Amino acid sequence: MAVKLVLVAACALIDTDGRVLIAQRPVDKAMGGLWEFPGGKFEPGERPEEALIRELQEELGITVKEPCLAPFSFASHSYADFHLLMPLFICRRWEGIPTAREHKALKWVWAKELPNYPMPPADIPLIPMLRDLL
Repeated sequence: MAVKLVLVAACALIDTDGRVLIAQRPVDKAMGGLWEFPGGKFEPGERPEEALIRELQEELGITVKEPCLAPFSFASHSYADFHLLMPLFICRRWEGIPTAREHKALKWVWAKELPNYPMPPADIPLIPMLRDLL
């Protein structure tokens, strides 16, 4: 049986102090209450960068320009009913102040603190790479 492939683009926004922005999923959604890197699903015909720019505007109210998105790594994880493929980009420059429009909360954290926040299984392998970068 074919497994449904879900494509999601995510971003590690990094502030001038070197902290990473994480967002808490709404309690009423799948994996509610867990912390994640902001981003979202691709719309038909979108490239990962386009999806991420759109999602960051919708979710956080910030404007990101494509040259400010640096491909960093990706997650490939099988959940019970789908397989997630998620490129993770790094972004250090944007316009506006991130605001929780769709998430329960936002938090700026040091990379070494990321393991203290419960995250979806696909996000967890990205933590050591971010820790090494920062």
